[in-house]
Amino acid sequence: MFASLKLLFVYITLGSVAGIIGIPYSFLKRDITQLYWVAMWIVKTGVRAAGIHVQVEGIENIPAERSCIFMCNHVSNLDPPVVLPVLPRRCSVLLKKELMSIPILGTAMRMGQFVPVERGGKRDAAQASVKAAGEALRSGLSLMVFPEGTRSRNGRLSMFKKGPFFLAQQTGAPIVPIALSGTESMMRKGSVGITPGVARVRFLPVIEPAQFASREETLRVVRTAIAEALPEEMRPMED
Repeated sequence: MFASLKLLFVYITLGSVAGIIGIPYSFLKRDITQLYWVAMWIVKTGVRAAGIHVQVEGIENIPAERSCIFMCNHVSNLDPPVVLPVLPRRCSVLLKKELMSIPILGTAMRMGQFVPVERGGKRDAAQASVKAAGEALRSGLSLMVFPEGTRSRNGRLSMFKKGPFFLAQQTGAPIVPIALSGTESMMRKGSVGITPGVARVRFLPVIEPAQFASREETLRVVRTAIAEALPEEMRPMED
């Protein structure tokens, strides 16, 4: 629990200062880029304060000059703060709509073109999310997605939602699969306690949606790539 309190302290103190100063500044400049990288530094600092060491490999697999869609397995609430700061470019993120209502943070996320998603929402809401994500990609941002849609209950890779793959087919943006391990034992679903440890972020070779005939086929290829890169105990049982 002490690790959780340290992470929370960093986020509240540094995040509040960054938001109060950075949001008006970014609004006046009409550019949130500086605030984004300050936020990523704060996120990384909080993770370190909680005793989490992040190991990264495969960074060379990220396309140098193309907006791409990062797709990562999801096992813990620690996944976004572990993965986002190690991405070498500014990203939009598909996230729960409820997070947009958090004071200061929600305002910053809207300015950063983060894309709210309604769980179990109506078709119109889903289409609006896909449209907003497509606009973010076309503006030059990359996109971070957890295609399972929610955290795995047992740490194993679960089924993927089809929406992100429709977006990939529609935009032609390259997909960079990410295999994440370690966080599943640091902060389990339903718990707020953090156990310090090592998180491993592995960027896998690019997958081009244009090479596949359908979003279903693209989904299978991406899911298989992530599954094979995960430790045995995190691979799906049903396959």
